[in-house]
Amino acid sequence: MPQYTLKQASELLQSKQISAVELAAEYLAAIDAKNPALNGYITLDKEKTLAEARAADARIAAGQATTLTGVPIAFKDIFCQTGWKSACSSKMLDNFVSPYTATVVQNLLDEGMVTLGRANMDEFAMGSTNETSFYGATKNPWNLEHVPGGSSGGSAAVVAARLAPAALGSDTGGSIRQPASHCGITGIKPTYGTVSRFGMVAYASSFDQAGPMAQTAEDCAILLNAMAGFDERDSTSLERAKEDYTRDLNQPLKGLKVGLPKEYFGENNSTDVQTALQQVIGLLKAQGAETVEVSLPKTELSIPAYYVLTSAEASTNLSRYDGVRYGHRAAQFGDLEEMYSNTRAEGFGSEVKRRIMIGTYVLSHGYYDAYYLKAQKLRRLVANDFQTALKDCDLILGPAAPTTAPLLGSLNTDPVQAYLSDIYTVSVNLAGLPALSLPAGFGTNGLPVGVQLIGNYFSEAKLLNAAHQIQMNSDWHTKTPV
Repeated sequence: MPQYTLKQASELLQSKQISAVELAAEYLAAIDAKNPALNGYITLDKEKTLAEARAADARIAAGQATTLTGVPIAFKDIFCQTGWKSACSSKMLDNFVSPYTATVVQNLLDEGMVTLGRANMDEFAMGSTNETSFYGATKNPWNLEHVPGGSSGGSAAVVAARLAPAALGSDTGGSIRQPASHCGITGIKPTYGTVSRFGMVAYASSFDQAGPMAQTAEDCAILLNAMAGFDERDSTSLERAKEDYTRDLNQPLKGLKVGLPKEYFGENNSTDVQTALQQVIGLLKAQGAETVEVSLPKTELSIPAYYVLTSAEASTNLSRYDGVRYGHRAAQFGDLEEMYSNTRAEGFGSEVKRRIMIGTYVLSHGYYDAYYLKAQKLRRLVANDFQTALKDCDLILGPAAPTTAPLLGSLNTDPVQAYLSDIYTVSVNLAGLPALSLPAGFGTNGLPVGVQLIGNYFSEAKLLNAAHQIQMNSDWHTKTPV
């Protein structure tokens, strides 16, 4: 099995110790061997992959390569890509082959990266376990009886299983960070607006953000350099000067102030998570960082605010799937209204229907002020809490999830319990802040545990620096499933 980090793969390609075609073939062979049990990839096209690899080799031979040329990558099925089925893991889009490519995907393809395939995900990114996919659940590579987390569970699983050196994910309420934690890899959600959303199928437009998932913080920084940038086709894209996110990776942590929110260190966390947090705190202190207690008092209220707002946006965004223009259309119907209802009943899974119904309810006459408007006000209060806390510290440390990965099926009968598993991640999206998850050990059941670092707006380089220094002084990120 290939064991390369993104950086290692890049160095091998640039030194011509391996060709892009050889590297792609090595990963495709590993996918053939392991993916049937894992179900991390849902769409593969070896001919397209090898054609991209041959083009990368030609670019390397001509001396026109970049750091990423020839490096393979997996794309979450939420990103449109010309000529590839882009289904969002839904029956509704099972027959949709995209005629255009998402900006963030195109940015990486322009660097010469090679598409390995489309990674499984929760349907329309709605879920925390990757079990709502029309194509079946992805399994956790550390234990196939457990979930990988969601909604970017397929992306996390293929990186952890070494079926890709890196993957592209999306994060609406923790969908990069929580599966990264459950699978023992690194993933970062950038500041909202840093990475273009054009061509990323919308779940909740004011929350969704693309981000890299890889073995190390250094790999994520390299990817983010290529991904980030202004896009005039995305009205929420931020026009800022280009950054080098690798610039501070090797800065010492002496004097760094790390906030420890009292709300993040309570009895809700399993013993495994508490142990991991203390180990990371010890590493930070050993490198000269200081810890200070801070408070995020609206943490418990972030879950209801998040699900009211995202469901409202989902009910609007998903109204476009009506069987008229593209996607699934019911075979049996009597009139136009029945075609709409039958198509949506057949095309959407139960979790998507649940969130559409919640969203339609909170936006309806008589309930808009009571629910939606209050949730918007609470969103501002959550953001204010972070700004108050970050006056006393540079970064905030906490869990990415309260437990290690649950068993498959264990949360299917209690959606509220599944929503509560996002308690430490959704508030970051409410505020639009950057945050990352990195490996921090293993639980007593042998499953990975991750911790989360949260920064102020545009502090990605600082987050990546802290994570990189932790990884330079630990080996959790180097461990692979058996």
